Amino acid sequence: MKRIFPIITILIFLSLLGLIYFQYVWIQQALEDKAQQFENSMNRVTATAATDLAEDKGNLSPFDNRKNADILFPLNAFPSTIVHRFTKEEIRTKITRAFEKNNIKNVDFEFAITNMSLIGDDLQSKKYAEAYLDTVHNLNFVSPILSPGGSFAEGLAPQELLVIVVPNVNKIIWKQMFWMIVGALVFTCIIFAAFFITLRALFNQKKLSEIKSDFINNMTHEFKTPLATISLAVDALKNEKVINDRTKMDYFSGIIKDENKRMNKQVETILQAALLDKQEIQLNEKPIRAHDLIHAAINNIQLPLAEKKGKLETHLNATNDLIMADEVHIINIINNLLDNAIKYSKDNLLIKLSTQNLNNHIRIKIEDNGIGMNKETLNRIFEKFYRAHTGNIHNVKGFGLGLSYVKSIVDAHKGKIKAESAIGKGSCFTIDFMVLKQ
Repeated sequence: MKRIFPIITILIFLSLLGLIYFQYVWIQQALEDKAQQFENSMNRVTATAATDLAEDKGNLSPFDNRKNADILFPLNAFPSTIVHRFTKEEIRTKITRAFEKNNIKNVDFEFAITNMSLIGDDLQSKKYAEAYLDTVHNLNFVSPILSPGGSFAEGLAPQELLVIVVPNVNKIIWKQMFWMIVGALVFTCIIFAAFFITLRALFNQKKLSEIKSDFINNMTHEFKTPLATISLAVDALKNEKVINDRTKMDYFSGIIKDENKRMNKQVETILQAALLDKQEIQLNEKPIRAHDLIHAAINNIQLPLAEKKGKLETHLNATNDLIMADEVHIINIINNLLDNAIKYSKDNLLIKLSTQNLNNHIRIKIEDNGIGMNKETLNRIFEKFYRAHTGNIHNVKGFGLGLSYVKSIVDAHKGKIKAESAIGKGSCFTIDFMVLKQ
């Protein structure tokens, strides 16, 4: 697993990079194709409009009553031009219809009718000159206006050109491609999310595998020691000298009973964790004095505290300690916190246990001057099966369920628990419970 995991991560990451690259190339190519398609469509629009203008005589005959008098050629030696036959509004209408014929909608444009000879006038839309000069953002499309073959004006009318300028072509292309690009980006983000979720799942799976192995090793050790002790005690009871000595019989029987209790306690701890995980644990809550529970917990840890030659200071300053709680579980969580303070201690162990009222809560604080915890450990101490590394200390036993149990019970009582610690300076746990009115 340790070798396969980095390989899987690298392969997925390379695949993701490749997908993003080809996605980028595809979008770029699609934009280029769309731009070329748009140019082809605009060329057709320009040609269609030019043809419509050439074929439409307007409201005049070739030699009568032009809309604009030809002051240079009063004799009407040449047929009337587009400039003379149509107004700007009529030309814009023709071009708009050409757009519709080619299924192009909502495109702004400027236009001009220019004369290639020295004869005649030019006709331009209002913003044509400004748009024509901006070749960076705008595109120009040109088509000659040719008189229909066989018509009177063929070969006689001055050559004219229709110029259509489309502003902000790139903006139009991007607008047409908007939903395709958005879809591509959305699916890319989904793939990114799936990638990181997969990695996270793999990391969690790896962590769970390590936790599982650690838990099995700890459980094996915790059960192996009492079983070995019981086995030795049973063998001793078979000895004739022990059988004939009532004192030794009681001694070895007591060892078997103590080790049996120890195993039952470990099994009970595992079962409680399973019940908490399934949220099946039942609380027998009733009004009770928190200070009474604290005194009961202190009595339970007197022996291990004496073995460590430690000292416990109590400052029970809360004036209202009446809480709605399960007596057994509250004693257990205080026991766990005091037991941890003893387990992870150093020389001159000092534990301070205090209470105080804050608003409508009672705060129980347990401080020690033990080995302390780093930030990583502090962030994970309430995780199930997690056990803090103790450096050169190898005599700390357990399944890593104690603080997980404490957190679950505090949460079940709608309380809050907080941990603070520093390496070499000790740890501090504070628990807040709602108090009842006295």
